[in-house]
Amino acid sequence: MAGGNAIRGSRVGAGPMGEAERGDSAPRVTVAFYCANGHETRPSFAEEPGMAIPETWDCPRCGLPAGQDKDNPPTAPRAEPYKTHLAYVKERRSDAEGAVILDEALGTLRGRGLIR
Repeated sequence: MAGGNAIRGSRVGAGPMGEAERGDSAPRVTVAFYCANGHETRPSFAEEPGMAIPETWDCPRCGLPAGQDKDNPPTAPRAEPYKTHLAYVKERRSDAEGAVILDEALGTLRGRGLIR
């Protein structure tokens, strides 16, 4: 059954003249970007003085970085595995340094009478 809502499906600002009443759109420049999987992306940028087009663009199909050179697209970033806190500590300290720090901490706890 049809409802009595006459503005259903309309959007705010929509009028009988459409885009003409909103003014002219800025001049655009379209740039092609290519990813390592062979996908092509063509985003458009507003053409302004001092405009800087980015060197890379994320491919919307696969997420890899895309560059402007079709024959030499950027490579996928190397994914490093998750590191635990202990792995970061082991990068900064040797086993001998860790043993010295542990002995100092145990000495402090023994001095307070918290452990034997």
